[in-house]
Amino acid sequence: MNILFNKDTWQEIYYSLKNNKLRTFLTMIGVGWGMFLYVVLLGAAKGMENGFDKLFSGFATNSIFLWAQNTSIPYEGFPKGREMNLKLQDIEMLQRKVNDIDYISPKNSRGNFGKAGEQMSRNGKTATYTLNGDYPIGNKISEKKLIFGRYLNDADVSQNKNVAVIGEEVYKNFFNAKKNENPIGKSINIKGIFFNVIGVFRVKKGGGMDNDQTVFIPLSTFTKIFNDGDNVDVFAIVSKPNADVNSVEDKVKNELKKKNKVSPEDTNAFGSFNLGKEFKKLTGFLSGMQLLTIIVGTLTILAGVIAISNILLITVKERTKEIGIRRALGAKPSEVRNQILLESVVITLSSGILGFIFGIMILMLMNMMTQNQDEFPFYNPTVNYGNVFGAMSVMVILGLIIGMIPAQRAVKIRPIEALRTE
Repeated sequence: MNILFNKDTWQEIYYSLKNNKLRTFLTMIGVGWGMFLYVVLLGAAKGMENGFDKLFSGFATNSIFLWAQNTSIPYEGFPKGREMNLKLQDIEMLQRKVNDIDYISPKNSRGNFGKAGEQMSRNGKTATYTLNGDYPIGNKISEKKLIFGRYLNDADVSQNKNVAVIGEEVYKNFFNAKKNENPIGKSINIKGIFFNVIGVFRVKKGGGMDNDQTVFIPLSTFTKIFNDGDNVDVFAIVSKPNADVNSVEDKVKNELKKKNKVSPEDTNAFGSFNLGKEFKKLTGFLSGMQLLTIIVGTLTILAGVIAISNILLITVKERTKEIGIRRALGAKPSEVRNQILLESVVITLSSGILGFIFGIMILMLMNMMTQNQDEFPFYNPTVNYGNVFGAMSVMVILGLIIGMIPAQRAVKIRPIEALRTE
């Protein structure tokens, strides 16, 4: 430990590095570049992860969207091509038979699923927008940011109320948005029926399962207006947190096939989109990116540290006479060895710190450039300082290990032979 507090040792290291500026600089580039890549790639991978988390914030990512289609296989005397239907009573049946279901939200629509939108009007203005019949729980599937009022509640559904939650574009068209007119309690006309506006929502750019040219009304009111009975267009099925979403999807379809006497082999009777499955693929991809980043950064750092060893070997050879003089004057082998090792650590650590600083600066620049780009899934690129300090520690340890090669060579130099070296 005394060598760390020895002024002469640090002066010798300083003059050694100063006398070989170009060589020292080129040596430091290797390790510094490795740390720079490590920090930037790890931060970029985290930025993408944060971006997708932000994009999917308010989403039930462990959800399945299921709808009815036509059968493609004859079964039990029924011909192929039968039209399937989802019913409100199917919700209770599925929740009873599939234990991994957390909740199910039904939705009907005009303007989605291949159906035309509905004409709406207010104060002489007319436009066609998507109209959805929803349950309050539907807001848990894709949470809407409300800028006025509230979303639908259970009383709205049970009492078949004529209330509506409108998108921001609908609000701007029918109300004076420039003066921030409050639309709550005012009405819009849908199919000749007046609906009181109870809320206005905004869809964030680049995300959202709905758009802000949409109007939501209670599903009970919707089915009454369009005489849909208990038919439902889509079930949004959310699995329990630890459940296998793929298994839930298969079980739900199998139960519906049993109920409707559909062949177990029929893959067309019920269509679906498994958001949980796709989200799992995405998170797997991001985890793979982070692992690849760690591997690439570590290997680059290792290559740089090996380069330091090679440079120090050359340095030891050039300083053979100097080392011989020190040995002749009484320098112990351990002192010579420790100085070479310390020089290796100084170069390695300095390079790593510079690479880290430049990497953080690039991440800050990337964050500034993407802060307001909601369409691009990139947000707050950061690095785990534990990972960085871990990498620094590995660098120092590698520097010590690699530095042992030139250090041992220096120790083996005999004073009398060193003094004869020209």
